[in-house]
Amino acid sequence: MDALHSLQLQCYFKAQKSIYRSQHRQSSIVQAQLQGSSKFVEAAAIHHKFDEIPLSDTFAWNNLIQNHLTSGNSYHVMWIYQQMLLRTVRPDKHTIPRVLTASRLSGSLSYGKQVHGQALKLGLGSDEYVITALMTMYGHLDCAEAARWLFNQSSRRNSVSWTLLAGLYMKEDKPSLAIDIFNQMVELGVEIDEVALATVIGACGRLKSLQEGKRIHDIARKSELEFKVLVSNSLLKMYLDCGSIKDARTVFYQMPSRDAISWTAMVRGYVKNGGFNEGLKLFRLMISAGIKPDAFAVSSVLPACARISAHKHGKEIHGYIVRTGINLNLAVQNAVMDMYVKSGCMESASKIFAGMSERDTVSWTVMILGHSLHGHGEIAIELFHEMEKSTDIEPDQTAYVAAVHACSTARMVEEGRFYFNCIRLPKVEHYALMVNLLARAGLFDEARAFSENFQIEQCLEVQKALLDGCRIHQNTKLGKRIIEHLCELEPLNTENYILLSNLYAASAKWDMVDRLRATIRDMGLRPQKAYSWIEVRNKVHVFGVGDVSHPRSEGIYWELQCLMKKMEEEYEFVPDADFSLHDVDEERECIPIGHSELLAISFGLISTQGRATIRVTKNLRVCHNCHYSAKLISKIVEREIVLKDPNRFHHFKNGYCSCGDFW
Repeated sequence: MDALHSLQLQCYFKAQKSIYRSQHRQSSIVQAQLQGSSKFVEAAAIHHKFDEIPLSDTFAWNNLIQNHLTSGNSYHVMWIYQQMLLRTVRPDKHTIPRVLTASRLSGSLSYGKQVHGQALKLGLGSDEYVITALMTMYGHLDCAEAARWLFNQSSRRNSVSWTLLAGLYMKEDKPSLAIDIFNQMVELGVEIDEVALATVIGACGRLKSLQEGKRIHDIARKSELEFKVLVSNSLLKMYLDCGSIKDARTVFYQMPSRDAISWTAMVRGYVKNGGFNEGLKLFRLMISAGIKPDAFAVSSVLPACARISAHKHGKEIHGYIVRTGINLNLAVQNAVMDMYVKSGCMESASKIFAGMSERDTVSWTVMILGHSLHGHGEIAIELFHEMEKSTDIEPDQTAYVAAVHACSTARMVEEGRFYFNCIRLPKVEHYALMVNLLARAGLFDEARAFSENFQIEQCLEVQKALLDGCRIHQNTKLGKRIIEHLCELEPLNTENYILLSNLYAASAKWDMVDRLRATIRDMGLRPQKAYSWIEVRNKVHVFGVGDVSHPRSEGIYWELQCLMKKMEEEYEFVPDADFSLHDVDEERECIPIGHSELLAISFGLISTQGRATIRVTKNLRVCHNCHYSAKLISKIVEREIVLKDPNRFHHFKNGYCSCGDFW
């Protein structure tokens, strides 16, 4: 029988002569891949093992193929398969899928098609394992539609092949088709497993379809698969992608077990949706629960420290990274550096930047924009020049935008024009940045001509950029016209009236400020409330206008009154009692001593010792009187005060500010 079987095999493979010729050509390609490298030596060593394997022992050949596939040696697998065929060893349903996987990993569609042809000749074309491998190969090397054609031709479809097809559509960014596939599975009664659910839930998240996502969630609940970790994590991410932090939180706290992916997704979700304090608290709970954060988790939470200027929190996380040996890859280094920049610690950010063995465009851009935000526009431009000269990194659009921003900070008009022209396909925000540069330099005619030439004069961002220049240069006449235009575009936007109020306040036209307040009250509009926050002893304290809710309010106001008295006695500074609509409560007027940033500064002074830097963040632009007060306070107490508003950082030291009183 063995002799007869051998003869049958020889006849079979003789009939495949044309296929073998093609295979031999492919084998030459494989040999060429191996030539001139240690892999060829390894292949020669493997060749000696072939003689030890009996011709009928397909299992041994399959094991040899699997070992090299596991090691990532795709070309070895293809070469071994060639030798297997040449020795007339008949492949089986375990051989073909492995060789197809090797052809996929090596990117050889033609080789995969040849193996497909052999599978059909061998009668293995309808095997489930072979079909799955073929669909995977065609889906990755050709397209999902090719895999679907194969799927439709097959008479044996299971949950794996259905799910695989949905996953291939996801790979091609066609989530709607992935959902269609899942719906067909449900209609035909195909068994739904956790992988199928995770795939379709991911499709809902990609589409940001909350309604569809909740429908799939209900299917998962009825299938009793809701609390499988893979499904729960997918639901969590889907709700976060759809912006439903409430549903995500419900899923998270209902999960019977959570892994690092669950915790990281929730932390990232909080931070992405503005829940910075919640994200920081959850990150701490994650560590307390014995879950070690990875590089991705750390990169997710650091922006929270940056946004609320929680310098100490960020510094602790940085220390945790160093102590626990978390992979300090480029992304993590950039995130740590960005955190220090946005927490007002340029010195720490500069140390990290200087110590980086590798830098990408993000690294340079973070530092360029950082210096710009901190009032060091000239240094930022020097850094941009260094990036161009000392590295092979070509600046991208974001880097050029950062350069234009730096030019605006330093009022470097010609350089700003040059970098603006380097931006390919500029957007409205880029045009507005250029208008801001010209307006801040007092070139109003040129700024208006620029906006007219590019037909962007109707854009709100551009008009507000012009108005910002009017505020700085106290150009009330032009500012009034711009405000009137803004009010025509947005008649119910309180911010427009606030901008005009601040413009009049900068020119000390208090009667006009009063009229605007009356207008706002008559229209039933409410100004945005001003808030400032400060981090002390790992806790973030928030202050509103005239806030008396803090447990230490009595001490806070006493400290401020003492400072105001010194400013009046030593510097003859008496703040205006009425100057900023941002900080005015609708029901009562508020003197400057009750402004949120001064309350936060005062709390910082009575809560820290020595020469510790006071770091405060405000949600609105700092007003002129508070800005001047902060300068004097920094000189009186001999401390540096770092105040961050939505536009920039103000470093107050020895009676001076880094912005040069130009903000």
